[in-house]
Amino acid sequence: MRDPGTRIAERPGRAALVRLLVIVSVLAMAAGGVWLVARAVEPEASPTTTEIPALDVEAVTVEPGSAAPSNDTLTGTQPSRQDQAGNGNPLADWAERTATMTGVPARALTAYGNAELAMREYQPGCRLSWATLAGIGRIESDHGRYGGAVLGADGRPSAPIIGVPLDGSPGVRAIPDTDGGRLDGDAVYDRAVGPMQFIPSTWERWGSDGNGDGVAEPQQLDDAALSAARYLCANGRDMAGAEGWWAGVISYNNSVEYAQKVFGLADAYARQAQGASS
Repeated sequence: MRDPGTRIAERPGRAALVRLLVIVSVLAMAAGGVWLVARAVEPEASPTTTEIPALDVEAVTVEPGSAAPSNDTLTGTQPSRQDQAGNGNPLADWAERTATMTGVPARALTAYGNAELAMREYQPGCRLSWATLAGIGRIESDHGRYGGAVLGADGRPSAPIIGVPLDGSPGVRAIPDTDGGRLDGDAVYDRAVGPMQFIPSTWERWGSDGNGDGVAEPQQLDDAALSAARYLCANGRDMAGAEGWWAGVISYNNSVEYAQKVFGLADAYARQAQGASS
């Protein structure tokens, strides 16, 4: 859902990060993601239930703060504008190899990997792994494929991914509209939008340009993955340590079960990728 109104403002740190990139259940919700409970729909459509990405993911039995998942990190790659489909690009080559081992679409892996590399340059102390972003992306939208959508080569799902209205229904926080319906098509209540399920007000603060086109779009996965990375790394978190990892993921969605599911996915993705490179 391309929206020129989401052009990046020159906030502290935001412009520097953009320059770097151009060079190189219920809803359990915090300020970041939500658990989708309705299919991907156009803003004016009536949501109906369908397969929920989180339901077939098992929550691992690990105590919050006791451990962090395997922290596989990228080597020998560089941030990319994401406008190529291979062409010898090391990041795209890594994504193709890793997709075979993990089942995550290569295009999604390119977005998650690019976000890791960007944060490594912008905030190296965060030590965020692509695998954690992939775990969140799987829970939030099945890597941009929720409701039968197809993740395109441009990093956008074939149909906008828009959550249910946050209207105070049982299990749902009440969040009155904050963006005039500009991002979510709802001028009464906010809805989470895009593959990483950002609430419009949170996107306003954290929305970032991950593909170097000068626009921050929540429906575009490079942008959404980088925005999620910045959100997770806030407050000087070390996402490779147990305390920082749990604090970051629970800030994204205030649910221990959610974090346990992300943990299991991130750990499995990292181990599978390590097996691919061994």
